[in-house]
Amino acid sequence: MQGQAYSRLGSFGAAASAPPPPSAPVRPGAGAGGASRTPAKAGPARAIPGTAASATAAARAGVAHRGGGGAARRVARAVLATLLRRQAVFLFAPLLYVAAMLLYMGSLPLDAVPRIIARQPPGSVYRSPQLYARLRADMDADNSTGALATVWRHTYKGGTWWPCINNMTNGLPESNGYIYVEANGGLNQQRTSICNAVAIAGFLNATLIIPNFHFHSIWRDPSKFSDIYDKDHFVQRLQNDVRVVDEIPDFMMERFGHNLSNVFNFKIKAWARIQYYKDVVLPKLVEERVIRISPFANRLSFDAPSAVQRLRCLANFEALKFSKPIVSLSETLVSRMRERSAESDGKYISVHLRFEEDMIAFSCCVYDGGDEEKKEMDAAREIGWRGKFTKRGRVIRPGVIRMNGKCPLTPLEVGLMLRGMGFSNKTAIFLASGKIYRAEKNMASLLEMFPLLQTKETLASEEELAPFKDGCC
Repeated sequence: MQGQAYSRLGSFGAAASAPPPPSAPVRPGAGAGGASRTPAKAGPARAIPGTAASATAAARAGVAHRGGGGAARRVARAVLATLLRRQAVFLFAPLLYVAAMLLYMGSLPLDAVPRIIARQPPGSVYRSPQLYARLRADMDADNSTGALATVWRHTYKGGTWWPCINNMTNGLPESNGYIYVEANGGLNQQRTSICNAVAIAGFLNATLIIPNFHFHSIWRDPSKFSDIYDKDHFVQRLQNDVRVVDEIPDFMMERFGHNLSNVFNFKIKAWARIQYYKDVVLPKLVEERVIRISPFANRLSFDAPSAVQRLRCLANFEALKFSKPIVSLSETLVSRMRERSAESDGKYISVHLRFEEDMIAFSCCVYDGGDEEKKEMDAAREIGWRGKFTKRGRVIRPGVIRMNGKCPLTPLEVGLMLRGMGFSNKTAIFLASGKIYRAEKNMASLLEMFPLLQTKETLASEEELAPFKDGCC
């Protein structure tokens, strides 16, 4: 009897049957003519090695031994065959993978999930205190530099300095009208506005009204022009170039009900070119005879004809002189500062530290004050520039601002810069500034680096400073 061997590949294997086993051996003595055979004794049947019976028995024994394992493999192969026949099913493989990952992550506790920490770009975070902590020991040990002695060593390459302003002697033609400007901002912006107003008035052949200083909600400085500058000298020095008067004549103001707000006001964009004033402002000036420009800070481009630049220089370097009370106090401060700089032959450096609250708020920079600093800066921005920084679509990126170098230097950073330039801790410094933001905390490091630092409060008495308490100084 012939048997068939078991195939492990099942339906996937070859369907061909195994070759027939060899015929049973014939015992010697058995004739070909059908001689009778001796019957075998009863007993358990044994498979003869090498025969089909032995192969069939071994296969069946293997199936019985493996049991469920073979069934699982057959099911897996059947599923795989189905997927191979329908390849579109593989489109769902990513979804199945994501679902499996979500189930896996959901089974983990939160503290076992690794956190991804985003690193800030270099230079986008204020880290000067950490830098100072690393450098302080070396700075304290190195005080051999004497940069103060070499500051005045290098003179101007041209040899000498000379005025670039030529005095005018010709008379002025008839005025085209009156210009009233409102100088907004701090002292620096106000001074720039005055110089630009002189240049524009001269260029348009107009009469300039003594500029008015805008009262700002942050600085709260009620000073008028004559409180800061010598008005008489200003008018006299410009008399051959620009007409300057205190106020608009009454007969001109009658048209406007003696109300300045009724005068036509120009809203000029920042850094406007001088051609704009000729093409747009001048015709309106001739028509109205009186115009107003408010606000006026930074309303004239630096790129202007030489005649306009000359008027700017004339106003800044010759016409604008501080008022006599300010000049008197400043001379006293300089004299006392030189006395306290005896070790350096009366030489000292003056630093204009721009770290007031309004400067920090306007810059939108972030320092190391945390949530409290953020609340204070948000409040200052809303008070000083209501709505300017909260407009829809405006995105403020403090890190980018710092990387671009537009953040005001802290007192600590100014000290590091000066020490890096070679000024030792024996250098006398006069600090010119307004009210420093969080002065007790932010000034501590600068005082450690330069213990000889002085301010107007340390050089002058309260009685000497009293007349300026509510004003510009």
